[in-house]
Amino acid sequence: MAEISPRKRIWGWYFFDWASQPYHTLLVTFVFGPFFAGIAAEFFMSSGLSEEAADARAQSMWSLCLTITGLTIGLGAPIMGALADTAGRRMPWIVAFSALVLVGATGLWWTNPDGSNLWWALVFFGIGFIGAEYALIFINSQLPTLGTQEEVGAISGSGFAFGYIGGLLSLAIMLALFVEQPSGKTLVGLDPGFGLMNAEAMEGTRFVGPFTAAWFALFMIPYFLWVRDTGPARKGRGMGDALRLLGTSVKNLKNRLSLSAYLGSSMFYRDGLNGLYGFGGTYARLVLNWDIVSIGIFGIMGGLAAAVFSWVGGKLDRRFGPKPVIIVSILGLMLVCVTIVGMDREQIFGIALAEGSTLPDKVFFGCGVLIGGLGGVLQAASRSLMVRHTDPEAPTESFGLYGLSGRATAFIAPALIGIVTAATGSARLGVSPVIVLFLLGLILLRWVQAEGDKETWSASSHSS
Repeated sequence: MAEISPRKRIWGWYFFDWASQPYHTLLVTFVFGPFFAGIAAEFFMSSGLSEEAADARAQSMWSLCLTITGLTIGLGAPIMGALADTAGRRMPWIVAFSALVLVGATGLWWTNPDGSNLWWALVFFGIGFIGAEYALIFINSQLPTLGTQEEVGAISGSGFAFGYIGGLLSLAIMLALFVEQPSGKTLVGLDPGFGLMNAEAMEGTRFVGPFTAAWFALFMIPYFLWVRDTGPARKGRGMGDALRLLGTSVKNLKNRLSLSAYLGSSMFYRDGLNGLYGFGGTYARLVLNWDIVSIGIFGIMGGLAAAVFSWVGGKLDRRFGPKPVIIVSILGLMLVCVTIVGMDREQIFGIALAEGSTLPDKVFFGCGVLIGGLGGVLQAASRSLMVRHTDPEAPTESFGLYGLSGRATAFIAPALIGIVTAATGSARLGVSPVIVLFLLGLILLRWVQAEGDKETWSASSHSS
């Protein structure tokens, strides 16, 4: 078999971002999430709740799903990363978790628009989401093998940019060919494709699940063709070795202040970002009363910004390093959060608006551009900064800790949003805990070394 060139291997690695991004773009944020919130709210209103109470109940239900999946991912991520490192193989895990993505996404087709099987929808969404996030841990662990420390920032940024373009294209296809407007036609005036013309059953919108699964299956082919496990296979003894490796890594954190601070910082600010992604579309549906097509257009704007910003952010990362890029991104996202919490259809920061004013829509579109753009930059730079703290002998286990830091508290953002939503009875105010999470992440960055702490790691590893 001909040897795979480094350039082709990098492009194969990029294709995971391209293949998996629609799960986040289409299902979490811009199509299925708002679709679920809408049918759940209508279901609760039909049971006698007021519109505001039904909206809050729907958002609380969505937050419960994200809380449970977050707990599952957070508890399992570091263990599986360590287990893969003891065997020295990542591909079998990536294949297995890719299968979960396909099963979970496909199952969303059977979500009933009358809200009669809401829990069915959440279970399948959770299965696919867990699969995508677990697979990402192993994908991230391959980044240090793709280039030098100076190159990985640009590679990471380009990978996110490529992925966001894929998410953008998939969203455009869904809006143009499948998602039906109230008229029964798609955004460009066509009947939904493949004969999915039952607007009452919302077949075009529900097709987002199978479409996401098919997209993932198709575009993972370049990844599996061009990316291989590197290094010799290791003869570990299974879970016992994995847990010992994980325990050693956690124990060594006491000697690595920069890594510990970074894991804590990213634990909070990435959770805040995931909160924005998980509830941005539902906010537009429940607070601003947008339809799915409008939310999709909003998503296209955010996805385009994410692609451009991620590419530019990768260049800035290469010039200035990832830490300054992360700080600026967090500050921008905090400003966005304050704006979102401070407005609704009737007012902005307490200033009353004329009835029918479109200003909230325009402001939220601007927020969407910044959420997509700065969010992409933040994720790419975070991955780059983690490489600077990564043990080259156990990159999967190191990125398992990174996955833990990003997911150990992944239940906190949706849980806090659910609690505040229930306590205030307001889907708008429910988003406010995200601001605190960003602030905590920003504070902890003070103790993070911009170039990592590999010298400290080297000393601690020799002493152990």
